Parts: sequence; structure tokens; C-alpha cells
Amino acid sequence: MGLKPISPEAWLAPDTETAALPEKRALLARHREKVFAETEGSALAQAELAALVGAQDLPTGASLVSDDFCIMEKRGEDWLLSAAVLCAPTFWSLADNIGRPVSHLHGPVPDRLGPAGAQGMAARIVRMFEAVVPGVVMERFNWTVQAGPERFTPSQAPLIARANATPVLEAAGLLHLRVERQTIRKLPKTGAIVFTIRISIDPLAAAFAVDGARAAFAAAWAGAQDHVRTYKKWGPLERHVHALMNDPDQALRV
Repeated sequence: MGLKPISPEAWLAPDTETAALPEKRALLARHREKVFAETEGSALAQAELAALVGAQDLPTGASLVSDDFCIMEKRGEDWLLSAAVLCAPTFWSLADNIGRPVSHLHGPVPDRLGPAGAQGMAARIVRMFEAVVPGVVMERFNWTVQAGPERFTPSQAPLIARANATPVLEAAGLLHLRVERQTIRKLPKTGAIVFTIRISIDPLAAAFAVDGARAAFAAAWAGAQDHVRTYKKWGPLERHVHALMNDPDQALRV
């Protein structure tokens, strides 16, 4: 899963994406029903998490940092998504997933580590949830490419439509690198798992300006397995990515 331990002090700080806070707070104020969901019995875990960030409730706590918060709690034999503030979902609907177990949440995720597929990954996640102890913070990163700079993307369909309609000569303006920084920690009182997600989105052409980044990206893009490409729905972006990689000066003309 690519998790590594980090210092607890580095859990939410430094917050590298504070520029996104006005958009996040506007979503919470105007479209709360789209970005906040809770299940019965999750109040104690919500309060424990809110207290960690100096807030009275979970939505207020989430408005203080760019990171989104998801709370997983064990109910019976399953770990369920019991509450969440999710203002920057990566093609993922909170309404469709609140109250659902790990096996559902990771059902579509391709697993490159064994024949059990996504349920093999779900089983490893459950074992990790059981084993992690309070005071330990784990971190991982993943990435994708999307057609535009939007952060609130519960559906990928509008971005795919945009990609299909955009000429390859406009690839530099279209393609954006979306990186998720995820952390996991266990709350000491309730035993709930807190899963945080911080999204950074930058033009892919700007990332290419970093020494070695173009070659590293080209290797990662070419090396991605077919089932990963299908899962991330990269098909409509292939022509744009190849155009940008093969024409370093395109960004200067856009």
C-alpha cells in the first residue's frame, strides 16, 4: 500500500494547500449535504477528531485545514465509513459510500499484489486497521492526470467529456497532475481510524519544468499496467499526454 510512518507533528502540518481553503469553506457553507455525511453512532469519533484540530465539530475542524477527513469505525466484523467531510473527492461519491465497509470502498481498486484482486487489498487494509496503534501516523501518496484544475470531482464524466472535446494542441492547458497525500491514524479513545486526504493539483506542463520530472513521468506513464490505466480512465487523455511529452515547447504557445 506504500504506507510509511511519519512524525505525528507532520500529520497536518505544514499545510501546503491553504490556497484551497476558501473553496472548501464555500462548499461546506453552501453545499454541506454534498460534502459532509455521518452515520448513527459516529458522534463520539467525530468529536474526538474535531478536538485534535481545536474544533467543536467535524465540519468546523475540516474547514481549518485543506485536508479532508474520513472516519472508519469497526461495527461488528466490518470497518465502515462512519463519517466524512470530503470536499475534494477523486472521482468518488460520498453519498454512495457513507456507511459502507472496506470491501465496498476498495471494490473497484486494482490490486497488483495478488490473485485476490481488490478484496485482497481490502483484507490487507483491514489487517492494518487492526494493527495500527494510537500515536502512529502513516502516510502515502498516489497520483493521476485529469482534464482540468477542478478539486471537487465526485464524477469523472465531465472531465472525460472535456478531454474528448479538446484538441491535442491545447494539451498544456488541459492536463493537470492530481496528487493525493493520504494519512492514517487511530484515535486513542474511540479506536476509530482517521483517514485524511490532501489534494494538490498543478498543470502537468509546470511539473515538467522541474529537472528530471518529464523523464520520470514518462517512465511512470508508460509503465502503468493496463488494469491501472482502465481504472484511472486515462484512455481519453492518452493523445494529450503523448502530445505534451513529445512537444516540450507546447506550454509556451498556450
